Amino acid sequence: MSVERETPEHLLDAHPETAYFWGRVIGDGGVTESGVTVRTNDETAAERLAAIAGAETAAIDHDTVEREYAHDASITRREDSYTVQVHGPIGERAAAALGLPFEAASGGYRLDVLAGCDRELLRGIIEGCGTVCFKSSSGTVGISVVHDDRKLLERVQGLIDAADVEAPCGEVSETSSGGYWFGIDDAAAPAFGAWLYADSDATGLFAPSRRRKTERSIEEAGAY
Repeated sequence: MSVERETPEHLLDAHPETAYFWGRVIGDGGVTESGVTVRTNDETAAERLAAIAGAETAAIDHDTVEREYAHDASITRREDSYTVQVHGPIGERAAAALGLPFEAASGGYRLDVLAGCDRELLRGIIEGCGTVCFKSSSGTVGISVVHDDRKLLERVQGLIDAADVEAPCGEVSETSSGGYWFGIDDAAAPAFGAWLYADSDATGLFAPSRRRKTERSIEEAGAY
C-alpha cells in the first residue's frame, strides 16, 4: 500500500505510526532482549509494520497454520501467518519506555507516552487481540478484546472510555481457556468500529482484512 506519510525518526516517538505499531505488538507480539516480534495474518499489515520499524532491522517470516474453529474444535482452517521481527535493543527500550511486558515479567503499560495517538493505538491493539463479527441472531455488531493479561484489558478499557466516541464496555471476565475478555456494548459497536477506522486511508495504518470485516459487519447490522 502506497500512502503519503510523515515517518517518525525513532520507533519510540509519539506518532500515529509508532502508536499503531506498538498497539499491534501489545495485541499479538512481544518484546525481549533480542528484539520485538509482532504477528498478523494480513500480508499488507505485515509489510506496513516492517516499514514502520525500518527495512534495515525488520524481517518478515511467512507461514501457513491450521486453526481450530472457536465453536467446533474438530474443524480446522488453514490461514496465512506473518511474523515481523525487529532485531536489536529496541525490545528493552520499549519495555522501559512503554511498560510493555519484558521476557517473563508483567507489564505496567505506561501508554501515556503515546498520548494524542489513541485511535491508532487502539486500532493496533484491537486488530492484534480483538474480534469483530455480525451477530445474525440479534442483527448487531459484536466487538470484543481478548488477552491473557487482565491488566492490559483494564488499560484498554480506560483508552476506550477516554476516546471521542461513546462506547460503554462490559466487565472483564475470564475465558474458558484461562485468559480474559470484555465486549463493547452491542448498541455502541457500529459507531465505535466506524470511529476506529476513520481517516485510516490517509495513513495506511490498518490491516485491510480487519477493516473490511468491521465495515461489512456494520453494513449487515444496518441492513438487518
